[in-house]
Amino acid sequence: MVDLGTAVLTLEMVEASQEGMKALAAALAVGITGLASGWAESSIGSAAVGATAENKDVFGMALLLTVIPETIVIFGLVVSLLILF
Repeated sequence: MVDLGTAVLTLEMVEASQEGMKALAAALAVGITGLASGWAESSIGSAAVGATAENKDVFGMALLLTVIPETIVIFGLVVSLLILF
């Protein structure tokens, strides 16, 4: 019979757990922002291409609106670097 109620955590185990949690948080910061950016880019990109096909004068504005969601990933990357270092 195994007694799980008397487990002892050493200092090395706690430090390793903290490093793992930091790595997991950094990965989630980049991953979730990447998924959100892709989702936003899909709907904005298709609308921008449609608007550009109808009126070529809105190409600059459509390109600008398409680039804006990509900044979310940069923010996620900065947050993950701040978490890690």
